[in-house]
Amino acid sequence: MLLLSVSNIGYAASGQVIAVRVWPSSTYTRVTLESSRQLKYRQFALSHPQRVVVDLEGVHLNAVLKGLDNQIRRDDPFIQSARVGQFDPQTVRLVFELKQNVSAHMFALAPVAGFKERTVMDLYPANTNNEHDPLLALLEDYNNGQLDKQVPTPGPQPGKAGRDRPIVIMLDPGHGGEDPGAIGKHRTREKDVVLQIARRLRTLIERQPNMKAYMTRNEDVFIPLKVRVAKAQKQRADLFVSIHADAFTDRSARGSSVFALSTKGATSTAAKFLAKTQNAADLIGGVSKSGDRYLDHTMFDMVQSLTINDSLKFGKAVLGHLGRINKLHKNRVDQAGFAVLKAPDIPSILVETAFISNVDEERRLRTAAFQQQVAESILAGIKAYFSEHGALARRG
Repeated sequence: MLLLSVSNIGYAASGQVIAVRVWPSSTYTRVTLESSRQLKYRQFALSHPQRVVVDLEGVHLNAVLKGLDNQIRRDDPFIQSARVGQFDPQTVRLVFELKQNVSAHMFALAPVAGFKERTVMDLYPANTNNEHDPLLALLEDYNNGQLDKQVPTPGPQPGKAGRDRPIVIMLDPGHGGEDPGAIGKHRTREKDVVLQIARRLRTLIERQPNMKAYMTRNEDVFIPLKVRVAKAQKQRADLFVSIHADAFTDRSARGSSVFALSTKGATSTAAKFLAKTQNAADLIGGVSKSGDRYLDHTMFDMVQSLTINDSLKFGKAVLGHLGRINKLHKNRVDQAGFAVLKAPDIPSILVETAFISNVDEERRLRTAAFQQQVAESILAGIKAYFSEHGALARRG
């Protein structure tokens, strides 16, 4: 028996688990227990067969916990099944039977954005060669608090992008997993729509003879903001495009927008508000304490002004083409301190495709036709940027 982790929370009044969510992906599986109070837990491993056991103290078995096994999908690469029972009068025991050996990370998340207290368990594959899975390697460094200490990948690949070698573009579908992003009146989830648009854009890019596309996520999984940026740097990307669907309390708000990074304050109140909400993705999606310090640091002052200028030119090209398929919310590229745009050597933009909070635009976002139009517009913007500003000579 290997003791993995024990929470340092003292005994408290009984808590009630109000929701259980399981988010499987090819990289890792996340189990989230949402509760009325912060839970005290004990986690350990058993073998023959391989299992992860979680004891919840001060908790009583209820219908939500009894439904845990129904949350386990057959295609989950890590969890075979789950069972739950009242181990003693004050302890509920959760047993996860595994498909492979795992490394389990547990941590607590404070209430945020409609979520109450959450206890999170992430299951990663153990004893694997992470060199063959860059994302898994980056997540491991992130969870161990080592990502900041890594020597940055030295800029783009040699040669002029688009002439001597393919243009490398990192596509970043926003949100994912525990973080749904904005939700429209008809329950359309931002994380789903932007993933579909990103996949369409990747297909279009891959058809180009001089371009190569990567994605920060290609499934419904939560990826911390800093890991998204690190993946772009790891792939030595020439451009970074984060794809989102805007939301506002006033449902009449509509139109497409493009944003770039600012290190000197937001260019508008709306941009400042949007950056704040997007930067909260790590708190909503949930990161362990080792990664929380990222949002506590002001890391944007090191960003080269030349890269921001390139981002503004890139954003202007994309905005111009988006204006041909949809009303523009603003006719210029706005700026604010978006955490996901912080790579110092990669021109980066955040595209708000449309307002998912607007009923008409929500309906359009759900259609394959509009998703394809958005993808084609972003590609046209990429081509226009390179056509006007050359093959990124300064970055070759």
